[in-house]
Amino acid sequence: MPTALAYLIVVLVWASTPLAIKWSAEAGAPIGSVMLRMLIAFLLGLVILLALKRRLRRDRRALCSYAAAVPGVFGAMALSYHASQSLPSGMLSVMFGMAPLISGLILQALPGATRLRRWHWLGCALGVVGLAVVFADSLTLGGEVLGALLLMLGAVTLFSASGIAVQRVAAGVGPLEQTLGALALSLPCFLALWLASGEPPSLPLSERGLWAVLYLALFGSLVGFLCYFLILSRLPAATVSLVTLITPVLALGLGMLLNQEQPSPSMLAGAGLILVALGAYLFGDRLTRLKAIDGSSTAPKVAVREPE
Repeated sequence: MPTALAYLIVVLVWASTPLAIKWSAEAGAPIGSVMLRMLIAFLLGLVILLALKRRLRRDRRALCSYAAAVPGVFGAMALSYHASQSLPSGMLSVMFGMAPLISGLILQALPGATRLRRWHWLGCALGVVGLAVVFADSLTLGGEVLGALLLMLGAVTLFSASGIAVQRVAAGVGPLEQTLGALALSLPCFLALWLASGEPPSLPLSERGLWAVLYLALFGSLVGFLCYFLILSRLPAATVSLVTLITPVLALGLGMLLNQEQPSPSMLAGAGLILVALGAYLFGDRLTRLKAIDGSSTAPKVAVREPE
């Protein structure tokens, strides 16, 4: 697949996923909806794996890698689906955009991690200010919105920590196998939570909700994930990181256009601060390198006389 097409798919899938989550959970059965999504994704992925004549690794390191991904699949998705019932879809994307900031902070507590530099801390500080603006605005909107924001903060933290854990295991599992292994271990968790939630056995999905579940299963859980790993292997990390800046803006626009969402001015201001924070965090290194290159190119040249 061409790299440009894969990049475009990742941007479009990640931007539309929050709205699809909201539509799939709008009938009041968020756990059943996400469980159905993951089950369909698992079955489709299994068909693809068999068609490629590959097998799911079951050695100890591979199982540890699958288990490390469960908090990011089960925990983060369960919390996100609950939060989607009270938050605009664009805010789901903005909150998930904070994953690089939270990952960087988590890594500071782990041995062997690269220490954050001042622009990273500036990005984290701006992100906290942006969050404070969003949370302060939610206080005027009621406890339900505040609770949803706390759920999303927990979801992003679980997602970030899970990604770090998978990297630390470093089992060398392919993206399709990793996805299927994580889904296989997550599905029993979703089933147990669904049975305990008291949701109806037959999911009350609207026609729009059913199409949203199918879209999320095929694109959100399979195609988008595989395309993400493809561009990650072909493009510089800074270029890939642009996705986390582009998708929240598109997601906010899609929510306003297709779902008549109207985030408050304070919520939009907080979202803007979070996006600025991401820019400072992700591209501080690049700007510093560019300044260093410019400085070296404009430095006066000193003539060195060759020895006779």
